[in-house]
Amino acid sequence: MKILLIEDDAETAAYLVNGLTEQGHVVDHAPEGRSGLFFATGENYDVLIVDRMLPALDGLAVVKAIRSAGVKAPVLFLTALGDIDERVAGLNSGGDDYLVKPFAFSELVARLAALARRPALTDAAPTVLRVADLEVDLIKRIVTRGGRTIELQPREFRLLEYLMRHVGQVVTRTMLLEQVWDFHFDPRTSVVETHISRLRAKLGTGTGPELIQTMRGHGYALRAPE
Repeated sequence: MKILLIEDDAETAAYLVNGLTEQGHVVDHAPEGRSGLFFATGENYDVLIVDRMLPALDGLAVVKAIRSAGVKAPVLFLTALGDIDERVAGLNSGGDDYLVKPFAFSELVARLAALARRPALTDAAPTVLRVADLEVDLIKRIVTRGGRTIELQPREFRLLEYLMRHVGQVVTRTMLLEQVWDFHFDPRTSVVETHISRLRAKLGTGTGPELIQTMRGHGYALRAPE
């Protein structure tokens, strides 16, 4: 893989560059955020490793900027900040995974491999999702069913988008917490159930059959009526 490492700590950077090079990867190193942004937007990388705390331009700002510039390469955050709020902030900024310092090099390699296996985001990806008479325009952020416009809150839209991208598949509560709420832990609340209920009500008012099904003991599935 071609990897960009944005890390200001010289010792950590040298360790990672040497280790990843020995693994057969090509590694470019940027010692601070601004040069990292320059590299990330000027070259094509398979994955980016970004330190959370960087001089000049911090990791969150770097990742937000590269996502705004259209860079789709997966991002692994390295952070000494281990609390949940900081992890969620990193994921919400456009990061794909995080690793808390200190970490084992073997775990870093495994996480990079997992990120590289994810399907790449391409411009050819569909911008309109359809299931039966339900339509979601991902660009305009408009949802319609049977020609009727449905107003959704941002989290409801994200939930519906995830269900439609996995149409016909059972998605678990844990999957929804991780992919829709960016929680890599169980907050022990009814947040998923509440949003599913609201989404069902909005999708079902004056329209056709129920699309979101509860698979008891497993999760939920969005399926077109037979």
